[in-house]
Amino acid sequence: MKSNIKFGPAGLGSVKTTIETLEEYHRLGFKACEIAFTYSVYIKDKKDAEAIGKKARELGISLSIHAPYFLNLNSAEKPKIEASKVRILNCCKVGSWLGAKTVVFHPGYYGSDREKAYEMIKNGILEIMKELKKREWKIKIAPESMGKINVFGSVEEISRLVKDTGCSFCIDFAHILARDKKVDYEKIKKLFPQKEWHVHFSGIVYGEKGERHHRTTKKEEWKELLKNLPRNKDIVIINESPTMIDDCLMALDILGK
Repeated sequence: MKSNIKFGPAGLGSVKTTIETLEEYHRLGFKACEIAFTYSVYIKDKKDAEAIGKKARELGISLSIHAPYFLNLNSAEKPKIEASKVRILNCCKVGSWLGAKTVVFHPGYYGSDREKAYEMIKNGILEIMKELKKREWKIKIAPESMGKINVFGSVEEISRLVKDTGCSFCIDFAHILARDKKVDYEKIKKLFPQKEWHVHFSGIVYGEKGERHHRTTKKEEWKELLKNLPRNKDIVIINESPTMIDDCLMALDILGK
């Protein structure tokens, strides 16, 4: 049906058990994994990272990284912006050791002026990309579409960043649903014509102001997503639900039918 889709969970666990975890993911049929540096960059040793990356390549598992949550490229305090850039670059450094393709990150908040927020975040991304080129790290940075209406990261804003900076992107379909109360697949296809898509997906609980929390993905939700995804792209889908292993297995089962 859609063999150009790779599924995987958002988590690899402790450094001590990463090799066994990757082997288990391979056994289950997963071809992707996002390493959660959401609270800290916990892989610190270059040899560890290179060994994990080597094993992932041997098993055909594509690695990505989720940068720490504590980021804001539009902070009113300059030291916080600089600290955010350092955190993203630190993820990129470890990612280059791992051979990861992408570092996903939450770009920031609006503050008092949305257009000014866009310019600040755009400039921050350009500075990070300049540094990546200087250090010759072959890794993409991907601002993520966000699920709360008062947080920077509508699909239009992420698409605009891609056009203006050449950065990559993460389309989080659960966040889009929570933010917009619907998913306009045709609009998303037009906004992101690129051949490669990095996608997040899960069930989600949301209210008027957007995302509340992730939940287990229902079979019908998987079917809806897979039916509407473009067939001419290479797509990595990372599941972020509390039951991500079972959810990925459900998706593989649907895809195989």
